[in-house]
Amino acid sequence: MTPFTENVVEIIRNIPAGKVMTYGQIAKLAGSPRAARQVVRILHSMSKKHRLPWHRVISAKGQIALQDDESYHEQLLSLEAEGVEVGLNGVIDLEKYQYRLP
Repeated sequence: MTPFTENVVEIIRNIPAGKVMTYGQIAKLAGSPRAARQVVRILHSMSKKHRLPWHRVISAKGQIALQDDESYHEQLLSLEAEGVEVGLNGVIDLEKYQYRLP
């Protein structure tokens, strides 16, 4: 695993329940601000293996980014179960729910 990948996995692992982070925010914190798509790939390939709370990662627009209906609803229900309010079109209030490292 590359240092960037290790950082991404660690950051995602530490997003608390009831909070979200964006792909770009994670990429920046992991050391590569322009690597949001790489974060997507890491999530896709490593979520199960590392038991990552993948559902807590959303787009920069504050939306659920998944296109697949089943995955979209799984993410929506997982977030709502943690108390995150998801509005129309999968929009989440980043002011209220975005996790920022201390």
